[in-house]
Amino acid sequence: METDDAEHAFGLASGGKSLGIFGMGRVGQAVARRARGFGMKIHYCDPSELPAEIAGDAVYHENPSDLLRVSRFLSLHARSFSDRAFLERESHKPSATWSHCVNTARGGLVVDDDLIAALKSGRIAAAGLDVFEGEPKLNPEYISLKNTFLLPHIGSATIEPARQWDAGLG
Repeated sequence: METDDAEHAFGLASGGKSLGIFGMGRVGQAVARRARGFGMKIHYCDPSELPAEIAGDAVYHENPSDLLRVSRFLSLHARSFSDRAFLERESHKPSATWSHCVNTARGGLVVDDDLIAALKSGRIAAAGLDVFEGEPKLNPEYISLKNTFLLPHIGSATIEPARQWDAGLG
């Protein structure tokens, strides 16, 4: 079985791999804690470097392109990214080593057409999305992709966050 075929049939272990976190606020930090439990190496990009007691062994990247170059998995948790999308066609150049993308932050961080093209071509192996560009509209091309996992934006659809929102804390 070819390596690419095996990866699609069996998946890819996360242990020892690099996780790039774009947006290292409360949610990004929680993802980092969980990923460390799987033996992942944490890299992050945020507007400013975190204090060492919060960042721990996570490696800071001021430039988002540098984050993409070192990340095998990419998890998006930023509120926004200037006036452009974070992931667009230029981000999918072969020099990028990451191959799995999760976006639970904002649909506008990703250009759907560019991500779909990268998923179809194999430049990105898989994507997990619970936010989409132009929500609530979903680009219908996502539905036919077997390497894409889609959810409605329900990342905080549990009782505790709902109570925090009601109390004005969310």
